[in-house]
Amino acid sequence: MANHNAHPSGHEKIETSNFLMIVLILVAVAIGGLVEIVPLFFQRSTTQPVEGLKPYTALQLAGRDVYIREGCYNCHSQMIRPFRAETLRYGTFSKAGEFVYDHPFQWGSKRTGPDLQRVGGKYSDDWHRLHLTSPRSLVPESNMPAYPWLEASALDPADLAPKMKALRIVGVPYSDDEVAKAGEEVKGRTELDAVIAYLQVLGTAVK
Repeated sequence: MANHNAHPSGHEKIETSNFLMIVLILVAVAIGGLVEIVPLFFQRSTTQPVEGLKPYTALQLAGRDVYIREGCYNCHSQMIRPFRAETLRYGTFSKAGEFVYDHPFQWGSKRTGPDLQRVGGKYSDDWHRLHLTSPRSLVPESNMPAYPWLEASALDPADLAPKMKALRIVGVPYSDDEVAKAGEEVKGRTELDAVIAYLQVLGTAVK
């Protein structure tokens, strides 16, 4: 009787070798990822800004840094998905062209609080100020923590120009004049002012 195991097939070799199986899985995943991701680098809709999009001002940029530092993105997504329930609640779905100047962008799947991508202009500055310092005075059922220290924390004007220069290296079109005036723009402003300025610009480019 012939020994069928004397010369195992290629399929058997793969199934019986953990190392070979892992290598081939990684190769398959890498190829699949490249096929999905690489074309995005050449699509205009993902690499070009939407009409009307402008780089963040110095104050808005400072606010975005505070927003990230305080972990706001852990509860508030900025990715409105293209589903009816999402667009009815939050507005037009998010487009990649809205985020070409964001490094890193704030898309995500975690959403405990409302999506904030279309919050710009929805409420007044005073509403945001009160909401950030005493959220339950406006929304009693809110579980958002208060951020009273933002009102007492002054922005450092010297921080902005280096940040804008770094962003310019990765493609954000800041002019020399905007960089030079960045410190003066945030002089005397607080972190609370900056976060409000950032929130008020979110999503406004597509309205």
